[in-house]
Order: sequence, then structure tokens, then C-alpha cells
Amino acid sequence: MHNIPQGKKAEVRSMFNSIAHRYDFLNHFLSLGIDNIWRKKLVNLLKKQQPLTILDIATGTADLAIAAAKIDKVKIIGVDISEEMIKIATEKVAAKNLEDTINLAIGDSETLTFHDNHFDAVMVAFGVRNFEDLEKGLREFYRVLKPGGCAYILEFSSPQGFIFKPLFNFYFRNILPFFGRMISKDVSAYDYLPKSVGKFPAGEEFLQILSDADFKNTTHISLTFGVASIYLGYK
Repeated sequence: MHNIPQGKKAEVRSMFNSIAHRYDFLNHFLSLGIDNIWRKKLVNLLKKQQPLTILDIATGTADLAIAAAKIDKVKIIGVDISEEMIKIATEKVAAKNLEDTINLAIGDSETLTFHDNHFDAVMVAFGVRNFEDLEKGLREFYRVLKPGGCAYILEFSSPQGFIFKPLFNFYFRNILPFFGRMISKDVSAYDYLPKSVGKFPAGEEFLQILSDADFKNTTHISLTFGVASIYLGYK
């Protein structure tokens, strides 16, 4: 296991270790199940590329890796800094008999141990906003991708529309943290979520950061009135 320095990274690891036991339930409950639809959208994009090797960054409890396991002949490696998340992910992968397709490990997404030009695709769902050094993490994505490979990044963004935006913001800043605290018993975790989304450089700003990390043909797809986006960048 990596020696992960103190700071945001250590706080994120501690937070996700704390809520791991209720993470899946809260994700689906608080998003009304829409998070599953977003993951399926990302996997459908992956299928068009037909990758044989995928790295799933910040794999959490492996929901995205499990969804992507349906791709023909694919091999997936999932890494996460949270030991408790990896523990639950391992149990889920075993329950679905996907051990031959998905391998899981504790690891630092910003200091990957894989060789250069190793994966056909890199994917991450709701993880990059938790990076301590976003640019460093994206450069690691680029390094381990094979030439022609693609990074698929699913992340929250800022919704648009004069009716939907204030409704979403009220839900995201008040209702979601209330139920998150009540169900997970973690006071800070679901206060952190809207704050981290608010600080994340979404949309064109994030595409510029991808370009600065040497990704080409960057683009993004808005999901559910802009609540989330899928970002693509090629090596």
C-alpha cells in the first residue's frame, strides 16, 4: 500500500472508510437511482472503443467496474485509497463471480504503479474532484494510457436552467446532507459533497485542464440538465 501523505488525501481516505458500509445505499437513494443511468452511459461509450484493458480510478465499491465488466473480453483493474471501499468492492466482485475480469487493489490515483502505455482506457466516476492534486492525477491517467487510448471521467457539474438550478441547489445543499448524515452517521461526509462539487472546475474549465495534461480531442457530454458530465480525452 502507498504511503499517502497527510492533507486532503488523508481526509478523503478517512471519510470514505467511515461511510463505506452505507455508501452504495446512499448513492442510489440520494440520486434517485440516476447514478446508475450515468454509469451505463459511460459504459456505452466505452463499448464503442472496445477496450481490452481498463483502469478504474477511485473505484470505490466497484459499481463502474462491475458495469464495464459486460464488455467482451475486457480485463479491469480498480484502485482506491480507501481500504474499506476495496473490502466491500472485493465482496461484490466475488458475489458476481467476476474475479477473472476485475482485479482490485489499494492505491493512490495520483501516483500509479503501472507502466507507461499500459491501458486501452482509464475511467473514473465521481473521483477526480477528491484528488489532492488534480493536474498530477490527470497526468498519471495520460501516462498509463496507450497511444490512442481514452480517459472517461464522470463527475458532478453545475446544472443549468432558471427553474431546475435553484431546486437542485436546495436539494444538494440541504436535503442531501441531512439524509446523508442521518443514514451514514457521519457528520461531515455529506457536507463535503456539495462543497467539493462547488469547487470543482467543471465544463470548459475542466476541458482546459485535460488539454494542459496533453489530452487531445477533449469533449464533454452533459447529463440530466447538467447535474453531471462525462468528459473524454484521448492520448
